[in-house]
Amino acid sequence: MAEESFVDRAGRAYGAARENHYVQRLVEDEELRASLIGAVAAARKAYDRFSDNPSFERATNDRKVQRELQNAAESLRDATERFREPQRKSHVVRNVLALGLLTGGLVLVFSETARKSLLDAIFGEEEEFVYTSATSAQAQTNGTPVAEAPASE
Repeated sequence: MAEESFVDRAGRAYGAARENHYVQRLVEDEELRASLIGAVAAARKAYDRFSDNPSFERATNDRKVQRELQNAAESLRDATERFREPQRKSHVVRNVLALGLLTGGLVLVFSETARKSLLDAIFGEEEEFVYTSATSAQAQTNGTPVAEAPASE
């Protein structure tokens, strides 16, 4: 087999990096990059200060070294949280509202008294309708009885 060229290896590395979820997040997320850069800078400052006189006492007693190490740890913690998938927001209010609307709709569909109460509240109480025939009204005013129609069989 022929030996793989540098260009082929670089192309495979580029393809693998392009498909890597973490590399994509690093490229797209500016705050993640800032957290990582801040962590490296703080660690570098602590190392520079500590490397002047490396001793256990210096590491435990020097407030500036401790502060820089703490800043580095916080920046790394922020970067770690940014690498994780963002948590989905819970929509408690929206879900409760949707459940209430669904329940109210079902009550209106299946309960005649609830439907009547709602219509009365919206449009006012329904007036009782009494139908009187025009012929029976005339017959009563004239005083002559109305003949009943013969029943058809």
